[in-house]
Amino acid sequence: MANEGGQDRQLPASERKIRKAREQGQVARSRDLGHFAVLAAGGAALVALAQPLAGWLRGLLAQALRFDARALASPDVMLERLVGLGLQMLVLLLGLGLLVTLVAVAAAMGGGGWNFTLQALQPDFTRLNPITGVGRLFSKEQLTQTLKACLLALLLGLIGAFYVRAHLPDFMSLLALALPAALAEAGAQLYGGLALLVGALALFALVDVPLQRFMLLKRLRMSHQEFKEEHKQAEGNPEIKGRIRQRMREMSRRRMMAAVPEADLVVTNPTHYAVALKYDETSMGAPRVVAKGTDLVAQRIRDIAREHQVPVLEAPPLARALHAHAELEREIPAALFAAVAQVLAYVYQLRAALAGQGAMPAAVPEVSVPAELDPLAKAAR
Repeated sequence: MANEGGQDRQLPASERKIRKAREQGQVARSRDLGHFAVLAAGGAALVALAQPLAGWLRGLLAQALRFDARALASPDVMLERLVGLGLQMLVLLLGLGLLVTLVAVAAAMGGGGWNFTLQALQPDFTRLNPITGVGRLFSKEQLTQTLKACLLALLLGLIGAFYVRAHLPDFMSLLALALPAALAEAGAQLYGGLALLVGALALFALVDVPLQRFMLLKRLRMSHQEFKEEHKQAEGNPEIKGRIRQRMREMSRRRMMAAVPEADLVVTNPTHYAVALKYDETSMGAPRVVAKGTDLVAQRIRDIAREHQVPVLEAPPLARALHAHAELEREIPAALFAAVAQVLAYVYQLRAALAGQGAMPAAVPEVSVPAELDPLAKAAR
């Protein structure tokens, strides 16, 4: 049987795992793309600035080789001149370095996008384990990277060697030229070799960018157990969700039972159903269901109603219809207005009679409920 503990990772990485890996600094980066971008940008800058740069360097060299009696007599003057010339060269190198740095950052963002995280800087003491370190050293991914680097170095070395060999007479002829002409000719010869090297790096970058993406996704592959755990974390633990639903039902039931003493009437089946109704003509457009339930819940509703002297009326069809079609804390359906109005009128007359403000109603009214709203009548048809 396949090992589900993490060795048999055949499932592709989910978006959640890729996002989490990105937060930890695991992004597909291509070194070859950076090498190509830096060399191409540096070469293009040198080609574009070749003439003004050559003139500036020629003037700087002439200034460095100019001596006077004061400079020869005082070593401090020579030191000051050397520092000044060094600062001028430093400005040039800093400008070129800044350009190369920006290009390197842009190449890295082009390969894997912008990703800022500090988690990669956190210490990971598991990397100090020599056993796991040897395993990483001889892993397929590390061997692939090593072979690719060796192949790139070999290819660049061959290109440079063949180019120098093919243009060796041209380089030898530079000795017979004046210095300015020799520098210009050497630059032209070097541009050709640089173009070949940039072309080779571009070819490797075209292969390495998708390769790094493939290797990252392969490294992030998931086992069936990891997929189940992630799905459980994303959707929520079923046991916890069940307990939350149970707690919510208990809270809803307590609120419902607390509303029974304020009800105007409880309609019963008489044993299986109980529905508590409340009506306030100043704030309600129709009677509202404040509590309902079956069996033990219905019994509890009836007990609370009797404890608080809330009228309990047996009307089985109406109780069944209200329980089936009326929502808790909502107004009753319009089709049951007439039936509910009958029982409420009876309750109001009964309360008035008990208070000595009217005659006792003759009997409990016969409540008629549409057959399609009574579950029992509907099932019998």
